[in-house]
Amino acid sequence: MRIENGMIDHVYPVAELHAESWRTAYAGIMPGSFLNESLLENRLTLWRERLAVPTPGAGFFVARDDDGRLRGFCYFIPQPDGRILLDNLHVRPGLTGSGIGAALLRHGLAWAAREHPAGEVYLEVLSANTRAIAFYERHGAVRTDARTCFFPQGLELPEFEYAWRAAN
Repeated sequence: MRIENGMIDHVYPVAELHAESWRTAYAGIMPGSFLNESLLENRLTLWRERLAVPTPGAGFFVARDDDGRLRGFCYFIPQPDGRILLDNLHVRPGLTGSGIGAALLRHGLAWAAREHPAGEVYLEVLSANTRAIAFYERHGAVRTDARTCFFPQGLELPEFEYAWRAAN
């Protein structure tokens, strides 16, 4: 497996993996109507916009196997308050627990420490996503907040904020 910078030509594979990951991770947490077929189109729109006009200072990394197949990705976005949001970390369903997510997370945290040394890295995770919470806690994240996540489609779900403190 190798980790590399993501590019505009990764739009469809990333959107497809993103939708597949959500359908697996959020089954029973989000309504089935939210995870339906339109989810892929929604994710395609998101990734087309993100990759066509990248956020300055953002980090987008993909994990590929030796044959070049996408196995996972992560996306870090600098925020106006100086923190860095780990907005996405997804591994292809069926490959979770294989070390891909840990490798992506380590790569992204090292990137954030180099590129944004004063910035605390944080993420938001649905409170019912206990598998993801356990993963982040195993990798040193500390819960820093609890609140409600408001999705544009009208869905409201409880979430936690987790963070890794900046080295400085």
